[in-house]
Amino acid sequence: MVEKSNWAGEGALFPRSAYPDVRSLDDFDFNRTGVYMLWEPAGAGDLPRVYIGEADPLRNRLDQHLSQKDFWTNAVAFSAKDQNLNKAHVRHLESRLIGLANEAKRCRLENSNTPRPPSLSPADKTQADAYLSDMMLCLPVLGVDFFEKPEARPETHQELMLRVGETTANGYEQGDGFVVRAGSIARKEETRHIHRYMSKLRKTIVEQGILSDMGDHYEFSADYSFGSPSTAAGVILGRPVNGRTAWKDQDGRTLKQIQQEQIRSD
Repeated sequence: MVEKSNWAGEGALFPRSAYPDVRSLDDFDFNRTGVYMLWEPAGAGDLPRVYIGEADPLRNRLDQHLSQKDFWTNAVAFSAKDQNLNKAHVRHLESRLIGLANEAKRCRLENSNTPRPPSLSPADKTQADAYLSDMMLCLPVLGVDFFEKPEARPETHQELMLRVGETTANGYEQGDGFVVRAGSIARKEETRHIHRYMSKLRKTIVEQGILSDMGDHYEFSADYSFGSPSTAAGVILGRPVNGRTAWKDQDGRTLKQIQQEQIRSD
């Protein structure tokens, strides 16, 4: 169960296998209006597959997805304890969530299109957006990061560079991975030694529009977060590489040296 102080909303996080039991529990009323997300976790080098929807009531739509959509293994549903979410509110939430997922490009959306938001009064729009803000605070705690874009680089983060021939890239390490900056260059060629997951990830982010085809090279169209410095460097160079030694600061210190110096200074 998902709850937050001073929030009328609530959610239920569950695996597909538990849904037949969960749908009948008293802890969460699936007969209410709400929004939901179905997903299959990411495989090696791939992005998670996600479907976002709204329903009135949730139970009927999720029952359909249990029999008609085979890909998902996890789900989360949200509604309001006070039943103040109506059909227009959840259509607005669905549209916003799909838009945010498209912007973040951290999943493969199974939705065929982005629905247009309904016309809401200013008061109703404020209510729906306030609900969304609280929901977005809950999702990362649940391990749902489909909507998160890399944060602007804090001043405390070390700017790092990758320079190999004409391939130049900039990035920085953050808590959940390594962010490559927009405008960075990546090689189009892959060596035969490249890991399969890395090659698959390169193809995926080309399809997502993160890597733009510039003819003789790729260019990052936006900041993009990778799971590690090595994955980021490998995608850029098209081959396996140790990101701890490939990424360097302006003084030529590798990321590994920087971290070792930080430990010694502590």
